[in-house]
Amino acid sequence: MTDQLMTLILQRTRRIALVGASANPARPSHGVMRFLLNAGYDVVPVNPGLAGQTLLGQKVAASLADIDGDIDMIDIFRRPEHVPAIVDEALATFPDLQTIWMQIGVVHDEAAEVARARGVDVVMDRCPAIERPRLIG
Repeated sequence: MTDQLMTLILQRTRRIALVGASANPARPSHGVMRFLLNAGYDVVPVNPGLAGQTLLGQKVAASLADIDGDIDMIDIFRRPEHVPAIVDEALATFPDLQTIWMQIGVVHDEAAEVARARGVDVVMDRCPAIERPRLIG
């Protein structure tokens, strides 16, 4: 993944589904969600255990299929073994999906290839809360 492509992804993205969102402020997903909201992105937290609640002012969806409207990017905070099902659901739910972003420590080459075959950009083992300040400021 080149810096140029990551910059493009971060600039074109408007609406993000954050899979594995946590209400615990000590969890990385909570801090990244706060960062993305403060950076101006529309973030939909996804966590079946928190569905219907509000997290950082945003209503939590139980699943990707429960989100109304389009999503530009899926940001995955789940263990690698969960990634294929998330990618499959994302591709089935959002026909105009542009990006699958897997957080630091999350890599799944087979799921990435499935997404790329559908024309979706894939970032693995990176964090947008680190890359955006580095690349865009």
